[in-house]
Parts: sequence; structure tokens; C-alpha cells
Amino acid sequence: MTDIIIVGAGPAGLTAALYAMRAGKKVLVFEALSYGGKIINALDIRNYPAIKEISGFDFATNLYNQVKDLGCEIKFEKVIDIEDLETTKKVITTKGEYTCRAVILATGVQNRPLNLPKEKEFIGKGISYCATCDGAFYKEKVVAVNGGGNTAIGDALFLSEYCKKVYIIYRGDSFKRDLLLVEKLKEKDNVEFVFNSNVTKLIGKEKLEKIEITNKETKEKKELEVSCLFIAIGQIPENNNFAKLVNIDDKGYIIADESCKTNIPGIYVAGDTRVKEVRQLTTAEADGTVAALTAVKEMK
Repeated sequence: MTDIIIVGAGPAGLTAALYAMRAGKKVLVFEALSYGGKIINALDIRNYPAIKEISGFDFATNLYNQVKDLGCEIKFEKVIDIEDLETTKKVITTKGEYTCRAVILATGVQNRPLNLPKEKEFIGKGISYCATCDGAFYKEKVVAVNGGGNTAIGDALFLSEYCKKVYIIYRGDSFKRDLLLVEKLKEKDNVEFVFNSNVTKLIGKEKLEKIEITNKETKEKKELEVSCLFIAIGQIPENNNFAKLVNIDDKGYIIADESCKTNIPGIYVAGDTRVKEVRQLTTAEADGTVAALTAVKEMK
């Protein structure tokens, strides 16, 4: 039997594994997709203490290898259910069943969709949620970014290096996030800001050809010819499989105190999937640290 099973191999999950392994516990990490979580797609990280600049891929790979070097077992299997057996837990994946003494949920978040007709149909055909993943496919093309947070601003800055023109569409009247990046964006001749507007329609037959945008104030509609729309309007938690087990808020985030304990003894939560005000790389790793140390303490 494993001491601790961690669901998710993003920064929170891998940090939890690091601390649990160093505490002498037997740890098993499950990941449905790829290690690193969303940070692996970041072009560069410049706000991590003591590291001036590093790519998201390098950061995630370094952390992954650090955990692997300690002997931690990482399985790429999707967890589909967890059963509370009081003193033990049963974790069910697409490939088998595993028992453990404690579970740390570090499932992260997924991209929030626009929920427009043809959005799913056009994924990979003019709709993308990851500029660093797909931006190179649209070199010298006209593209648009929808969103006003740091991710959207970073995406637009990245795309401006490759694309002929970049529209950045935001429902607000100005950006209030990373102002240093915004100033860099304003220096780009091929970037056009479209404020107070929402994307209201996706137009095309077999692929995206145009987008319709609607001004929030005037209700005026206009169409923009684009080869791709990069959607960066926020995120939603990846907790559907566990909603029946642990308490969640009205947005789907798992409720826990600062010790990262959920309502179920022996089940903890770490990272962006937890109810909290700030979701950053540093806070995800802090959660992973706390969740692991709390789990270790309560096993004694």
C-alpha cells in the first residue's frame, strides 16, 4: 500500500511529492496528460523568486526530474474516482485500483471556453487555448486574442513576434494586470487593442474564417477576418470527478483551510483547484508543501 497518492503532476502536485518523499513516505503520482500543468506552456517565467528568467518547459522539467531522482513513481493514468474507506483511500484510474493512507488533490484548472456555437468544432482549425503551443502555425497570419488577464497579454506579446497582425479583444476599458507587459505590447506596431467588446460569433465552414465582436456599450457589431482566435478568458477547476466526495464552492473549487485539509480526513488539496484569492506558481508550490507536510504529520 502507498502512503500518499497525489492526483496531478503540476507544480503543486510535484512539490507535494518532493516534500513527502523527503519525509520518507512512499508516494505515487497520477497524471492524466503531461507533467508540469499549465506552467509548462509559459514562454518564460520572470516573477519566480531567485530565478530571473526561465521557460515554463524548463521549470516544469527541472521539477519533474528532481522528483523522479528521489525515486518517486509517476504514472500517466487518469483518476476517475476516489473512495473514502476511512483509514485508507481507494484511488481508481483508467487502468486499475490503488490503495493509500492519504490523497492530495492537485488537479489544477482547465481553460474556460466561450461556449459559442462551432467552438469545439473549430479547435485545431482556428480555435486555440494555448498561444505558445499553436502560435507558430500562424506565422505571418492575422490572429486575435480574447481576454484581459496576464495570460492574454502574454499570449498577444508572444504572437506579435510571429504574426502579421494581432487583435487583443477585452471586455474591459483598460488592462489592470501586469503593466510592464502591457507597455511592451503597446510598443508593437502589429497589435491592435479592441476594448469594451466581446466575441459573440465564430464564422466559417470547415475552419474559422472570421469572428464577430460586439461592443458592450454601443451594441455595434463588426467582423474581423482572422486565421485563429486564441481564447484566454480564465480557468475553471478540474474537479468533476471528486465533487461528490469533497466540499466545493459554487464555482467548483475545493474548500479547504490553510492546512490544505478538506472535509474528508486524509484527503488534502493543493494548487489552483483550491478555494483561494491568489493563484500563482509560488502559491501552488506553497500549497503542495503545506499539503504534504500536513499529510505526513497526520500519519504519525
